[in-house]
Amino acid sequence: MDKSFHIHNRARLGALMEPNSAALIFSGNELNRSADAYHLFAADRNFVYLTGIEQKQSILLIQKGEEGALSQRLYLLPRDLMAERWTGRRLSPEKAADISGIANIRSTEEFAGDFAALEFDKLYLDLFKNRESDYDRPAHLFAGAHPQLMVENLEPKLRKLRTIKQKCEIEALRRAEEMTKAGILAMMRASKPGMYEYQYKAEFDRALGQFGPAPAGFQSIISAGANNFCIHYDAYTGRAQDGDMVLNDVGAQWDGLIVDVSRGWPCNGKFTEKQRLLYECALKTSNYLFSIIRPGMKMRDVDATIRSYNAKLLVQAGVMESESQVGTYMWHGGAHHIGWDVHDMVEMPEILAPGMVFCVDVGIYHEAWGIGFRLEDNCLVTEEGCENLSAAIPRTIEEIEAVMAK
Repeated sequence: MDKSFHIHNRARLGALMEPNSAALIFSGNELNRSADAYHLFAADRNFVYLTGIEQKQSILLIQKGEEGALSQRLYLLPRDLMAERWTGRRLSPEKAADISGIANIRSTEEFAGDFAALEFDKLYLDLFKNRESDYDRPAHLFAGAHPQLMVENLEPKLRKLRTIKQKCEIEALRRAEEMTKAGILAMMRASKPGMYEYQYKAEFDRALGQFGPAPAGFQSIISAGANNFCIHYDAYTGRAQDGDMVLNDVGAQWDGLIVDVSRGWPCNGKFTEKQRLLYECALKTSNYLFSIIRPGMKMRDVDATIRSYNAKLLVQAGVMESESQVGTYMWHGGAHHIGWDVHDMVEMPEILAPGMVFCVDVGIYHEAWGIGFRLEDNCLVTEEGCENLSAAIPRTIEEIEAVMAK
């Protein structure tokens, strides 16, 4: 994303704001892990969406005047040579302006005074926060200066902006799909009985590392055997025994955009009869969804159809006697949006429209047979129908066995 993307996003947000109002968006702070150790910092995704800046304790102020004119300020931590010696160089105003397209760059030390001097009737804050940080709990910054201020949640407006993906966002998702494919292929090719889950993860991480320093888009879910029955498993301590299915739910990120793909395969490279039967049900369900998704379809029908269509196939295959038993084998929903978050923050649409990107996720968990996996692909709604962005990642039994045979 270049600065034009972020400039455009701020203009779109400004158009949704009322006259004589202001909006504050915070990048957040690093989270303490233990003692003097901290988790890797990840800036608030709305802040990055609007600025391109990923530096902690940064603040974006957008003010809209009575006549609709927008003014924008970006507040950054001031230079601190001692702190930068330990934790890295902070952004200069020149660099921040080049990334964000904001000309007015100021120090966070000036923010409280600047804010107290402003005059406006309404303040928009992104209230969808759960971080323990003063930079995400800004009431103390304005309560004294503006005690009668009307505050409105900014989150619905940000959701509206992020629902339809722009061309550059879709291109970033395509690049993330290529990276994810490399990681999944690396795991397939290395797979063998006796392999530990953490070894599968190491193969995936190494493949992603060849594209750049960005980590995976979310905590990878990689499991084998009985661990497949924990939907968000991430311990990586299990070991694939001969005949076990390997489940992975993974995704790379590129330029801030995240994809979410699931593939399952037998660790020995050959599907058993029962594994093949269940996998074909999931694959046929997925293929059917990609054949019917198009603009105008109701979003709630995507998930409902995944469940009902797969239920019919499981009955036809003799796995269950009645479609009412589907809850025994399908444990979770089958569609969520992706983008700046793996479960992207969007305005949940009633009707599908071009530019929406979401997962088509078919999970089957047959505990009695010891078989659990999911087949998850990323669907881009187009003008005439849809496109499977992750279609190039091996997904048929023939494709998977051919890769693993090598």
